[in-house]
Amino acid sequence: MTTTRPTTPARPAGPAAQRVTQARVIRSEWTKLRTLPSTAWSLLAAVALIVGVGALYSLLRVTRPPSDPAAVAGFDPTAVSLTGVQLAELAVGILGVLLVAGEYATGTIRATFAAVPRRLPVLWGKAVVVGLATLVLCLPAALAAFLVGQSILSGEGLDIALGDPGVARAVLGSALYLSAVGLLGLGLGALLRSTAAAVAGLFGVLFGPQLLAGLLPAAWSDRIYPYLPVPAGVAVTAVQPDPVSLAPWSGFAVFCLYVAVVLALAAWRLGRRDA
Repeated sequence: MTTTRPTTPARPAGPAAQRVTQARVIRSEWTKLRTLPSTAWSLLAAVALIVGVGALYSLLRVTRPPSDPAAVAGFDPTAVSLTGVQLAELAVGILGVLLVAGEYATGTIRATFAAVPRRLPVLWGKAVVVGLATLVLCLPAALAAFLVGQSILSGEGLDIALGDPGVARAVLGSALYLSAVGLLGLGLGALLRSTAAAVAGLFGVLFGPQLLAGLLPAAWSDRIYPYLPVPAGVAVTAVQPDPVSLAPWSGFAVFCLYVAVVLALAAWRLGRRDA
């Protein structure tokens, strides 16, 4: 008579194995990012907008310098040179959308999930890659935009030094803000699983709340405006913030909270719906 030894259930992978898996997923997502044609175009557009628009607007302000003392006192040279950041956010956000929604459109997401059945490491790997790639590229671009803009503004004595209070924070904050927008696009792409829907959602999150707030009574609008996504996020990019806006890092924290909510919803759906 033979006896059958009871099988021992497989133990879940430990923390070390999970870290190895996550590192492999990150390398895989990095390979995808750098081989996608849309990546190069999106990042090139972001850099061109940051530097080019900042230089053009600086040239415009040199031809129309502030004249009265109040205008001179309220002039923010850093904001002028970093004007392109608020246009580059579209390119960066769309890049985040394409990195995940593009896989759903082509069906390659099934192969990705077959290789990583737990799924969530895929989302976190994409988030790490998008966030770091955007930060590494946009920080030098923001610095270049600042230096080019200040060299132009110096012709009218309107320039400011990088070492002046709040300037370095604004340059760094611009890159951090764009990284967060890229993560927002990624979260929307994973949540909605459609490129068109996610891009529309990105525009809605970035611009819709301000439009709706403008329809409210002034007392209500002034109270909620600082907490809307873009006004909160761009507070960190200004040396002379609007008096009604949040403090720079507080505003950026509020924007990161919006991004975290979208990523959390994407993670929730990812674990409960088929690819």
